[in-house]
Amino acid sequence: MDSSLAGRRVLIYSHDSFGLGHLRRCRTIAHALVDRFAGLRVLIVSGSPIIGSFDFKSRVDFVRIPGVVKLRGGDYTSLSDHIDLSQTLQLRSSILAQTAKTFAPDIFLVDKEPLGLRGEVTTTLKMLRSKQVYTVLGLRDILDDPVILRKEWDKRGTPRDLESWYDEIWVFGSPSMGNPLSELGVSPAALDRLVFTGYLKRSIPEIAQPPVGLPDDPFLLVTPGGGGDGETLVDWVLCALEQKPRPSRSVVIVLGPFMPQAVRHQFQRRAAALTGVHTITFNANMELLIARAEGVVAMGGYNTFCEVLSLDKPALLIPRSTPRLEQTIRARRAQALGFVSMLSGDGDRSADAMARALRELERQAPPSKAGADKVLNGLDVICSRTKALLSGNARDNVERA
Repeated sequence: MDSSLAGRRVLIYSHDSFGLGHLRRCRTIAHALVDRFAGLRVLIVSGSPIIGSFDFKSRVDFVRIPGVVKLRGGDYTSLSDHIDLSQTLQLRSSILAQTAKTFAPDIFLVDKEPLGLRGEVTTTLKMLRSKQVYTVLGLRDILDDPVILRKEWDKRGTPRDLESWYDEIWVFGSPSMGNPLSELGVSPAALDRLVFTGYLKRSIPEIAQPPVGLPDDPFLLVTPGGGGDGETLVDWVLCALEQKPRPSRSVVIVLGPFMPQAVRHQFQRRAAALTGVHTITFNANMELLIARAEGVVAMGGYNTFCEVLSLDKPALLIPRSTPRLEQTIRARRAQALGFVSMLSGDGDRSADAMARALRELERQAPPSKAGADKVLNGLDVICSRTKALLSGNARDNVERA
C-alpha cells in the first residue's frame, strides 16, 4: 500500500436525488482510494436516503444532507413534506460548505452536476478554490442527449468555462463510447482538462454474504437498479415468464428499494406463482448476485453496466427513454461495440419479444469477447490522477479527449 498520501483528505459530493447510481459510484471511488493509499481519508456528502444501508471501509465516512426527490417531469421536491425546496437547498448548501471548511480537503470531487443541484455547490467551490484546493468534476460516460442537455444547462445557467471551476474533468468511461461534453458548447480550455479514466471495475466484496434463498442452479438476474422506475421492465419480464416456451434457466428478480410497495407486492405474488422465479427487494452488494448469474437483464444504468463488464456477464439491456436518454444512448453504443444486446422499450413490447430475447441471452457471448475488459482501468487512473495532483505532477500523461 502506498503511504505517500498519508494524512491527505478527499471530499466527494453526490447530490443523490433519487436512485442508487451516484452513491454507488462515489463509494466505489472512495474505497479504491483508501485501498491504494495508506492514511488517506475520504468523506462523502450525499443526499441519498439509504446511504446508511451500505457498508463503508475504514477511513471512508459520510455526511447525509437533507434529501430531495426528482419528479418525472424533471423538477425537484423535498423528501420531507414539512420543508419546502428552497429551505432544503439552503440547508444542503450550508451543510456542505461547513463540512468542507471543517474537513479541509486536499481534493474536492463533484459528481456530475458542475455546480451541484440548483447551484448548491457554488459557495463551497469558490471557498475551496480560494484556498488552492484541487477541484475535480466527475462525469459518467453518458449524460443525456446533447440537444436536451444543452437546453437544460442554458436554463440552469450552467457555466461552459468549466476550467474556471475545475482543475480536471474526469470521465468515468472510454472514448469509444463518445464524449459526454460534445455539442454542449463547453470551452476549448475546459475540454483540454478532460481525462477519460475508463470504466470503474467492480469486484466481489470479501466479507459480503449473499442473500438467502438463491437457486443453486444457474440463473438469469433481472435488476431495474433502484426500482423507482423499473416497473415496466419487471412487468415485461414476468409476462414473458408467464407464457411458454420460457427460458430454461431459473430467474432472480431484484425489485429495488425505491419500487412502490404496492407494485412490489404485486410482482412478488406473480413471481411466487411461477416455478423457478425468485424475488429479492434489495441487496447492497449487487456484485455477488451478478457474479452468480449466467446472464443479466437490466435497464442499463452506469453502475450495472460497469458490473456487467467487470464480471464478464452476457447482458440484455432494456433502457428507459424518459426523463433522460442516457440509458438508451449507452445501450445503443455498447451494443454497437458488441458488449451487450439491447431490446428497445419503444419497439415490440409483446411477451413473445421478451421471451425470444431471454432465450437468446442464454446463448450470448460475454463482453470480453468484444474487448470490454480493455476499458476497465478507471479506478487505477483515478488513483494515479489523485497522486499526480497531490504530488505536484498534474501534467503526467493521461488519455484526453
